[in-house]
Amino acid sequence: MKKPFDVVDVLVSRAGEDDDFRERLLAKPMETIEGEFGVTMAKDHQIHVHEETYSTTHVVLPPRSKFTEAEREEAKNGAASLDFLRKTLHNPAPPLRAPALQREKAPKHATTTEELAKAGRESIRRGLVFLESTIDEHGAWHCIRFNIADPDIPRHFEKPPFVSAFCVLALECCEEARAKVMCAATKTYLVNTIEYPGFWRYYRHLPQDLDSTTLCSLVIDTHPWILLGRNIPRILANRDEEGRFMTWILEDDEPDVVSRFRLEADPVVNANVIAYLGDCPETRDAQRWLEALITYGKLKGSSKWYPDEVAIYYATARAVMRAQPALDRLRPILADRILGLRDDKGNFGNLLQTAQGMSALDNVGCLDRIDAKRQVERFTSSQREDGSWPELLAFGDQTLKWGTVGRIGHGSEAVTSAFCIEALERLVAILRA
Repeated sequence: MKKPFDVVDVLVSRAGEDDDFRERLLAKPMETIEGEFGVTMAKDHQIHVHEETYSTTHVVLPPRSKFTEAEREEAKNGAASLDFLRKTLHNPAPPLRAPALQREKAPKHATTTEELAKAGRESIRRGLVFLESTIDEHGAWHCIRFNIADPDIPRHFEKPPFVSAFCVLALECCEEARAKVMCAATKTYLVNTIEYPGFWRYYRHLPQDLDSTTLCSLVIDTHPWILLGRNIPRILANRDEEGRFMTWILEDDEPDVVSRFRLEADPVVNANVIAYLGDCPETRDAQRWLEALITYGKLKGSSKWYPDEVAIYYATARAVMRAQPALDRLRPILADRILGLRDDKGNFGNLLQTAQGMSALDNVGCLDRIDAKRQVERFTSSQREDGSWPELLAFGDQTLKWGTVGRIGHGSEAVTSAFCIEALERLVAILRA
């Protein structure tokens, strides 16, 4: 059962009408909520339900900030000098590795559809072994921050919660035991980085943002703050006059280093919000805006961080799949737009773009319109011996259009590999259908 949009209001209303339910909610809140909505919540979090009376009033204080006042000030002040940003980056990342020498076909033994499916499954398993070696002991995924315009500028590892959520959402379709263990570890990492009442930020010197928040919320949807919708009021308050969701959550006591260059209403961010909140009156304006951008071919220049059309289609297709019936009318249009990106070899660009194209087509129910055998051969023949796929640009400000720094890219072999595994999972399923 899908939980309603206003979970707390539903609970309060039900408790007001049903005394037995009220007593159960007071005595065993977690069990009662799980039974009411058919969900399972994280067991390492307590829930207390208090009953006010005509002579007793409760005041609930939010948790203390995870950061001291000095740390909050440092984040604000560090924005100007970039000193604080440097503290979020890790040892310089290694140089970009060359892609594997691509074989013309999949391994020689893969001559039939079933054998090719087996080769795809083995490729997935090798990719997972590689990913297992890259995730840190806390469950965080590493990404690499680099300068697109100047390769001589040092590359750095980074591990913002966004990247972990970005990759785990791709990996969640994988049924392999290794994938499930990695996803569980990453969920723990995201819980440990949450800020009350259910928000995240990319860097500490940046304000909270809806891109990070919605993706992380999708991953840890059993966390009580998320399940009970604690972050929803602030998300809804972060809309512009046209009803589109703005990327950054700017508060008086938060860092404000984005006002000079921000592009607020981003199509990917709005797709991610729709995927999280679902089909409800509060997302209808954002749905209409996103539909118009895609239907009338107006995506160019609409996103600061995701300039590749296929990345926007990928996020939108995920929203179509997760928030039904929201955006259902876009299914055939999305399929045609994605298929229209193919080159003369049937590819959608580089490996990462092709992987996202495959998964997006599957999410709108049209993966059977491509040559699955050929795509499996491409992914398996492009994999390195260590199980990885090459580092490719996943997102980033690729021009100076929106700011004085600009041309910052983000990607890693682990990021590419997560999306290649997602695509292979879907393609192998098509081969075996």
